[in-house]
Amino acid sequence: MAEQKSTNITWQERVVDRAAREAHLKQRGVTIWLTGLSGSGKSTVAVAVEKMLMDQGRLAYVLDGDNIRHGLNSNLGFSPEDRTENIRRIGEVAKLFTDAGVIVLTSFISPYRADRDAVRAKMQAGDFVEVYVSADVPTCESRDVKGLYAKARAGQIPEFTGISAPYEAPEKPELVLDTANQTVEESAGKLIQYLRDKGYILAK
Repeated sequence: MAEQKSTNITWQERVVDRAAREAHLKQRGVTIWLTGLSGSGKSTVAVAVEKMLMDQGRLAYVLDGDNIRHGLNSNLGFSPEDRTENIRRIGEVAKLFTDAGVIVLTSFISPYRADRDAVRAKMQAGDFVEVYVSADVPTCESRDVKGLYAKARAGQIPEFTGISAPYEAPEKPELVLDTANQTVEESAGKLIQYLRDKGYILAK
């Protein structure tokens, strides 16, 4: 956990609370944490789900790993320490989105189980839904339009998850999407059905 350096600060309470925002939006705020290897389909599924939810009049937003590293986390690399800080920061951002009543979809490899568990621990019960986007290395490598796996195997990318750095798969995720054997539409539909079944999407 990052050291608290700020002093002389007080938590500012608001007039509009989370319950009021969720009642207005007709949905429950939640962080859908998609984790899996590079190329497993995390971003593709997240973007598809976001579009489907918005088409249904819901408020959803994707926090993508690459996009976040262009801004908020541009000063972080891919060492174990930087990966942990990367996930810590995005966990805090996702928590704010969730409090705002948004269905936030995070698309991060987030290879370490402890880092994902740490994000869950900061949230209220039911606010963190871990989704394992499951695809093996050969499948992910066959989809590698960026050429990252080839570079990693050539030693050009150090600490590449699945090749030269470990990936710790979730032990008890709320949902598993087998993207090696499902279409994007099937995976997205399965996730949206989960949100409906668990009461995150309310009737309008």
